[in-house]
Amino acid sequence: MGEILGSIWWLLVALGLLVTFHEFGHFLVARKLGVRVLRFSVGFGRAIWSRRGADNTEYVIAAIPLGGYVKMLDEREGEVPEQELGQAFNRKSVWTRIAIVAAGPVFNLVFAVLAFWLMFMVGIPESRPVVGAVSGIAAEAGIEPGDAIVAVDNLDTRTWSHAILELVEQALDRNAPRITVEDANGIRSEHVLDMTALGTDFSEENTLEAIGLEPWRLEVPAVVGEVTEGSAADEAGLLPGDRILRINGEEVANWTWIGRLVQTHGADGQVLSLTIDRAGSRMEVKILPRKEKSGFFSSRLILGVSNAAISDEQRATLERAAIILQLGPVDGLGAAVKETWRLTGSTLGLLGRMVTGSASVKNLSGPISIAQFANRSASLGLSNFLFFLGAISLSLGILNLLPIPVLDGGHLLYYLIELAKGSPVSEQTQVAGQYFGLIALAGLMSLAFVNDILRLVG
Repeated sequence: MGEILGSIWWLLVALGLLVTFHEFGHFLVARKLGVRVLRFSVGFGRAIWSRRGADNTEYVIAAIPLGGYVKMLDEREGEVPEQELGQAFNRKSVWTRIAIVAAGPVFNLVFAVLAFWLMFMVGIPESRPVVGAVSGIAAEAGIEPGDAIVAVDNLDTRTWSHAILELVEQALDRNAPRITVEDANGIRSEHVLDMTALGTDFSEENTLEAIGLEPWRLEVPAVVGEVTEGSAADEAGLLPGDRILRINGEEVANWTWIGRLVQTHGADGQVLSLTIDRAGSRMEVKILPRKEKSGFFSSRLILGVSNAAISDEQRATLERAAIILQLGPVDGLGAAVKETWRLTGSTLGLLGRMVTGSASVKNLSGPISIAQFANRSASLGLSNFLFFLGAISLSLGILNLLPIPVLDGGHLLYYLIELAKGSPVSEQTQVAGQYFGLIALAGLMSLAFVNDILRLVG
């Protein structure tokens, strides 16, 4: 329940910020270009808060927080006093209308740059693309365990996210990209990944597996290093050096499994049975985990133990693989623009491939997935939440620019047609377009929602 509430809360926070910024773009440019704004609303439906400003604009927070709108003075939506006709949206030039409509998506782009900029200045934990196990296509190319992927076709891949974005595009197009790797000694080499060998059953969700690459992960043995005084583990008699073998009969492969199995088997105040190895002797220990808050709405069950020290070799690889990237204002701004450009290209590329059928529509995510991502990123810290906000803002901006009537891109399409033919698109065409747009948007939203459900049950 806590995770559900947390997901809902952070979804509302994210949408509130992004919708407000998007609509503020329309609002600001409309005001600057002489159009009177009647209402600025965050959300749809019944108003739960409203106030009329000194500029005579009604500012509203509405009950349904899944969007917003800016209502401008317009003769098509009601009678306009003669003295105010110069402030009506429909009386403005086509270039003025284009600027006002485009301002929302542009502000989404600006928000993404600002979010990434702040993220880089705060500092973000990053996982370098250090390879663990290698097989198949990657092994045939000569990539070895411990290599770090530093570039794909000369495009820098600072993190696993960057590497995966580039590799997915190359795999979907069945290319043979040149991969630059760096070994533990800093020596670089180039290898060709022949992705033409990928089968017809290839799914972009499993790109790394299909290529034969597995990210390096720190495998910490399930050996107790310290026991917190007065904790559940202390009261149960666990000691430093104990190796946890099983929890409620399930084998513990490494340290990370302890947390998962404690959450799974310790729900509702269940006493856990731990099988441990103490100095070569096996024994059973009964322990009752304690609940500890881990966020605004979430909590975790803990035993009160920490892991034993890792080996020098593991520590050296961990220092290669895990870094905190923190930049100053100037370098951070440059990195933010570069990150925005990279994600924009990847998003447009993926959308294009979904249209042509070379990428699966399963990549579409709906409100459930976005809420889960919001909650997860918020729990990981400010920098991760800022990255989430920037990425979602960018996606919203691109989505709004799609040439679908009812979206900003649909209105821009009408204005481009008006520029070409010298007169506005007829009202009949616009009405028909509205119906088509609503149907298309409902279809996209339904597909995204189905994808969310399938992810939950799958």
